[in-house]
Amino acid sequence: MDKGRQLLLNCDMGESFGAWAMGADEQVMPWIDQASLACGFHAGDPLTMQRSVALAIRHGVAVGAHPAYPDLAGFGRRHLACSPAEIRALVLYQLGALDAFCQAARTRLAYIKPHGALYNDMVRDDTVLQAVLQACATFRTGLPLMVLAQLPAHRSLGFRPGPLAEVQQELRQFYRFFQGS
Repeated sequence: MDKGRQLLLNCDMGESFGAWAMGADEQVMPWIDQASLACGFHAGDPLTMQRSVALAIRHGVAVGAHPAYPDLAGFGRRHLACSPAEIRALVLYQLGALDAFCQAARTRLAYIKPHGALYNDMVRDDTVLQAVLQACATFRTGLPLMVLAQLPAHRSLGFRPGPLAEVQQELRQFYRFFQGS
């Protein structure tokens, strides 16, 4: 691994909603670099989103959006048969919701990391990936989308993996080395 490269710690957060508390955000936030905040469809609610953005700012943590399928009961882990237009709209809607709290707190979304089934569907299905990419580009051109290092569909869509993909590949090689593979 290149010693000049920095490895950033990312954590999914802001997943409480209503009276339901999830995670140890207050304790974890000081130790991470990036917080992927739930945007209300799989977890999170407006007050949790607002508090999570404030907590991230207090600790100098980059805020990322963690959009999902509209699946509170399944915590966003169930595939939903959505059309590309629906996926574009639900991702854009969630980005806008979290961005409103970011703007109110005078910060910006730093990246997007889809959650659960949406993330997995995006990896397997070019149509879902294209819809997510279009929503991201509509929201703000150049906003990074966090994906697997070996996203199968990236060549057909002109997607270019960045430094994170290289680090993930090196971590896989490191893991295989210690597993004896």
